[in-house]
Amino acid sequence: MGSVSGPNWVVVGVDGSDSSRYALEWSANQAAGYGLGVRIVTAVWPPESEGLFGEGVRFREGEETPREHDARALLAYARDWVLRLFPELEVETREVHDRPSQALLEAAGEPGVACVVVGSRGLGGLASAFVGSVGVELAAKSPVPTVVLPKSHETAEGRRGRIVVGVDGSETGGRALDFAFRQAERSGAEIVAVCAWQPMAAFASSIGPVPPEAFDDEVVEAAARRTAEAALEEPKSRHPDVAVELRTVRAHPVVAILEESTPADLIVVGSRGRGGFKGLLLGSVSQSVLHGAHGPVVVVR
Repeated sequence: MGSVSGPNWVVVGVDGSDSSRYALEWSANQAAGYGLGVRIVTAVWPPESEGLFGEGVRFREGEETPREHDARALLAYARDWVLRLFPELEVETREVHDRPSQALLEAAGEPGVACVVVGSRGLGGLASAFVGSVGVELAAKSPVPTVVLPKSHETAEGRRGRIVVGVDGSETGGRALDFAFRQAERSGAEIVAVCAWQPMAAFASSIGPVPPEAFDDEVVEAAARRTAEAALEEPKSRHPDVAVELRTVRAHPVVAILEESTPADLIVVGSRGRGGFKGLLLGSVSQSVLHGAHGPVVVVR
């Protein structure tokens, strides 16, 4: 995900859950493969003085609170675990007294960061919990690509990697394609570009009069394929050695992407497609893919 002159760090949020452990494992593997370091972040939140019984809790200045103790123990364990697997990696840890999403957004905004990684579900009872909403907020606001790992995921040993990327001709979709092609070129993976289309008859009642040819599925599919081919033209020219398969699918975009992918694949989507509303934090397609995927998902803004 980086190069000698490019990004230097993969930032990963941990809270001790299975989901964050998979995120840490994925981050360490990626960092080892691309010559990056791993920056492990956990959040101590809320403060000990907040909560139902917070009024009566007081600690002397400089005294370690239970949440701080747990956070530091978790960071030490995570660092040692990564270094046992990849002793050559540069590993940093960071304890932040802030909301988990804000802690990761600040880390993601620092120079030299390639991506920010988080589990899809955390442990809500811990001070450093990275819950599902954190992944959504990161995907909507992070200045670098956000990678969300499910509670568990599979890897396929000995098989060539696949990167499944959604194509819709949008600006963010174009940036998702750029990310997918760069990743494929570095890893030797093949790209499966998925362009979903739906019959115009399904929308006729809500969009007003439409020309008769719009009800011809072959015409609609051909238009979708032209859109996808145009979007793929530039990245294919920049990365001629990357194998690409274009699939136009008669389905909702979420269904098309999830049915095409396996738990071993990397899914890449733009944060907001052609149908997105600017007032929403995250597009409905990218958010639904995050919730439904069984493997790692990258959301590119």
